[in-house]
Parts: sequence; C-alpha cells; structure tokens
Amino acid sequence: MKYLQLNDIDCYKKALNLSNYVWDIVIGWSWFAQKTVGVQFVTALDSISANIAEGFGRYGKKDKIKFYYYSFGSVKESLDWNEKSKIRKLLTKQQYEHILGELQILPKEIHQLIKFTNEKLKQ
Repeated sequence: MKYLQLNDIDCYKKALNLSNYVWDIVIGWSWFAQKTVGVQFVTALDSISANIAEGFGRYGKKDKIKFYYYSFGSVKESLDWNEKSKIRKLLTKQQYEHILGELQILPKEIHQLIKFTNEKLKQ
C-alpha cells in the first residue's frame, strides 16, 4: 500500500513551482519594488504551498481542511499582487499571463484536495 505524499499533490507542486517562478522574477526588481510589492507578492505565493503542506501534516480532517482553505485566501491575495505588478510595469505581459493562468487553476485543484480529504478521512 502506497501512502499519499506531499509531493503527490498537484496543487502543492503547482503552488511551489509558481512561488519559485515569481521569486526568480522579483530578485531582478529594484530595491524599492522588491520592498514594497515583491516581498508581499512572494510571501502570498509562498503561503499557498505552505498552508497546503501544513494542512497535509495535520492529523484531523477538519484541521487539514482549515489550512487548505487558508491557501484559498493566499491565492486571492496573490491575484491582487499580480495585478499591481502588471499595473506598475514590474511584469512582462507573458509573466503576468503565466502567473494569472496558474492562479486561476489553483482554486479548483485545492477544492479537489478538500473534496478528496473529506471523502477519504473519517475524522
């Protein structure tokens, strides 16, 4: 019997990859852009995968799902920072669209994780 591992969860891998993608972009910004927008943007994106990981590590179903829901909030915050970064001309059109596309997919995948957790765990 193979147990589910954190790296088996698609939304976790997608969120982790996206946060590293944005990290690589923000590293190239000016100090002011990094300090005002970049730190917040990276923190919000890091929080998506971090909350999925923390939820995965919890014992009870309700506790797990609570952290998965926290990741939804971080997705919404990341969408806001992505918009601000575009408006302030910190992202190329291609970068903006890639980030937006990933952020639009993540809520569906997180919801599937919540549904799976509800169905498979008893408590």
